[in-house]
Amino acid sequence: MSASPLHFVSPTDFRERARTALEDPKLRKSFRGAMDFLQNKRIGQFPDGDELERLRDLGEAIRQHALANLPSLLVQLEATLTAAGVQVHWAETADEANQIIHRIAQSRQARNIIKGKSMASEEIELNHYLEERGIACLESDMGEYIVQMAGEKPSHIVMPAIHKTRADIGELFEKNIPETGYTEDVDTLIQTGRRALRQAFVDADIGLSGVNFAAADTGTLWLVENEGNGRLSTTVPDVHIAIMGMEKVVAKLEHIVPLANLLTRSATGQAITTYFNLISGPRRAGELDGPREVHLVLLDNGRTQAYADEQLRSTLQCIRCGACMNHCPIYARIGGHAYGTTYPGPIGAIISPHLLGLDKTADLATASTLCGACGEVCPVRIPIPQLLIRLRTEANRNPKEVVEHPLRGQGAKFSRGERLVWRFWSGAFGRPAVYRVFRWAATRFRMLTPSKQLGWTEHRMPLKPAKRSLADLMRDRNQP
Repeated sequence: MSASPLHFVSPTDFRERARTALEDPKLRKSFRGAMDFLQNKRIGQFPDGDELERLRDLGEAIRQHALANLPSLLVQLEATLTAAGVQVHWAETADEANQIIHRIAQSRQARNIIKGKSMASEEIELNHYLEERGIACLESDMGEYIVQMAGEKPSHIVMPAIHKTRADIGELFEKNIPETGYTEDVDTLIQTGRRALRQAFVDADIGLSGVNFAAADTGTLWLVENEGNGRLSTTVPDVHIAIMGMEKVVAKLEHIVPLANLLTRSATGQAITTYFNLISGPRRAGELDGPREVHLVLLDNGRTQAYADEQLRSTLQCIRCGACMNHCPIYARIGGHAYGTTYPGPIGAIISPHLLGLDKTADLATASTLCGACGEVCPVRIPIPQLLIRLRTEANRNPKEVVEHPLRGQGAKFSRGERLVWRFWSGAFGRPAVYRVFRWAATRFRMLTPSKQLGWTEHRMPLKPAKRSLADLMRDRNQP
């Protein structure tokens, strides 16, 4: 792979990158088409509105039950996995998770790791960490493989290379894969990528994957995918390392079925993905394939901060389907890279403050129209708009104010001047006599206001003049 993995740019530069993205017509056209396609695919998978709402109720109940019992379920999961021969590791921070994986690789003298899709590994920047220490990590998911080759990060949590055109991929493959000619034919490009990756599964010392869900009662790790790379990554190498956010556990294996149903239909508009991988331990005596050693890294990395707050805990219900991103008018116009975080879009705006701190991510909570589309399509009913408002409140809270569950970076956007303006506003509108004086002054001194207004008056699209008058339209309506 010619391009090295890159560190994420800082989310503190969100406004500048969003402005750059808005000025890129190619990117905007690409994302608009992709989002329309994914929205229509999802609609096609839920023709029965009543069934959808029943499924959402069930999905929400399963996730809330798991979170209500999270500490005991994690202990149970560790016990069942350990009994099955899986080695369980707990990582409080991203750096600790990287160190654990590095120690495992070192103890096996590993030099090559093949990876199935894992957003948790993106979150901790595992590729970069290991490459600095002489261990190569190759992404085997086709989308991840493409963005790794380009030296980029995923722009979508389900479809990492959604921002790339066929021409972009054709140029990348021609440049980076030996004896590959330029083509824009999708089937040819896919086959080219698969041929290039096939031998890597055999040569890898370690296979690494994410985990979609883990059942505490059976100790089963459940992975969904479409390409088979996840199955190869977790069965061909002798060592398999899985990394999972601690919130992905559920109480029972049967609870995963409705969640998987919601996940695949909401994410890619599929009734079911091509592969459902259920992993319950290393290779047993008499078995012909599978890893001889399995590890699970349970990652916190700020999740306990969200868990400690009763309202913010619902953030952890997420099943990583990406539906909120596909329906977000902001994400559809600027794409994922503008956010500068592992998880972009509405879900990124509510989870990133816990992973990185409000001081670095406060602008993301304001990157929303609060239209409510994200909440309406969330398959497990995360109240994303309400959480965005809560995070805006915390970002503007006085950092010296004592609260029960303070967030890291609380008060990052606090302004005494803004606080005074809002106090004046609420005082003026809360007292009729003061409001009448304010209205009298505003109408007589409006010439002192700036000639160039900000916000809506500056950026709105001008209304097109009507081709016919309102009187004509009303007259036509009243005619028999």
